[in-house]
Amino acid sequence: MSILKVNTIQDKGGNTLLSSDGAGTLTLPSDLKMTPAFKVNHTSGDQQITNAVMTKIDYDNIVFDTDSAFNLSTDRFTVPSGSAGKYYLNASGSFNTESDFDRVVLQIWKNGSAVSEHRQRNFYYEHIKTSIIMDLAVGDYIEVYALQSSGGTVAYRNSTVDNYFEGFKLIGA
Repeated sequence: MSILKVNTIQDKGGNTLLSSDGAGTLTLPSDLKMTPAFKVNHTSGDQQITNAVMTKIDYDNIVFDTDSAFNLSTDRFTVPSGSAGKYYLNASGSFNTESDFDRVVLQIWKNGSAVSEHRQRNFYYEHIKTSIIMDLAVGDYIEVYALQSSGGTVAYRNSTVDNYFEGFKLIGA
């Protein structure tokens, strides 16, 4: 049996690939981390969604945001400098109603246009999700929108379980 003990692993050019603090905590270079990464949700009152109006979803709580790239005042994730690449983005939500109705739509938008959509019939408290893997450039911004067709105004549910938006940069893709 052999044991190799090192604090730093470098490539031939002297670039650090991996380092350890000696207590088992590893530090990876940024290109080997799945960051930026974020998750936001809505924890205060329900958001009212008017019938047949595509409405931007309001998030008021950052669960985590590794690069401070999610802005709660604009409800947007913006790709920070040096972080272009492929991203996984996922949004989930539900409407606070006991009534079934014709249609709910959840969309992820990039720079003002829909890039991912899921639509379904709304059933009692059923949640809806949409996700996408896509290339993002520095400065691209991502938002989430919803639409419902109940015939009246319906609340988009205040729920940390169903109502969230999350994403992260993929490595090696």
